[in-house]
Amino acid sequence: MRVLVVEDEDVLADAIARGLRREAMAVDVSHDGASALERIAVNHYDVVVLDRDLPVVHGDEVCRRLAVESMAPRILMLTASAGVDDRVEGLTLGADDYLAKPFAFAELVARIRALARRAATAQPPIIQRGGLSLDPARRVASRDGRFLRLTNKELAVLEVLLGADGAVVSAEELLERAWDEHADPFTNAVRVMMVKLRRKLGNPPVIETVPGAGYRIP
Repeated sequence: MRVLVVEDEDVLADAIARGLRREAMAVDVSHDGASALERIAVNHYDVVVLDRDLPVVHGDEVCRRLAVESMAPRILMLTASAGVDDRVEGLTLGADDYLAKPFAFAELVARIRALARRAATAQPPIIQRGGLSLDPARRVASRDGRFLRLTNKELAVLEVLLGADGAVVSAEELLERAWDEHADPFTNAVRVMMVKLRRKLGNPPVIETVPGAGYRIP
């Protein structure tokens, strides 16, 4: 899952990003509305965590622009105001969910995962295929009942592959969905990751390489 955190308070933005990365999410950070719109124009995000009171381009305007896009990410709006009128206004602007500051980090994570499950292709809380089972919220994976000890990045890659429901996922899409914007598009990180992940998943191999196209779990 890839998330964009848009928050002008540097300390809070960095804290949210660090916490979400520990939850096996790929996270980018913007500190104003204009840079957020630029990132969203070139990257695919499952969820945008959007502070309402942003400099340069206000969070409300960012929300309005995203709401009219056909493939827009889900929007979780953050605000210091907890009033009912403010929540209603935020949702009316096009936000999918609303969270008042201060908030419990566990609730933020739960809301992000719930929004991601409501993305274009809805995902169940536990994804299963080919003997594999993945609970993204608990970061627990197993194969045929055997617990798999995976890193956060391996869990993120496995989530993308399982979520494709048998379709081929290109290396470029894996980089976009499981790594952040700093990933080198010419890196061999995906190939190296596949070697490690296949080793941990065991035999018979469950991840199939489709020459010239990518990878899939049939």
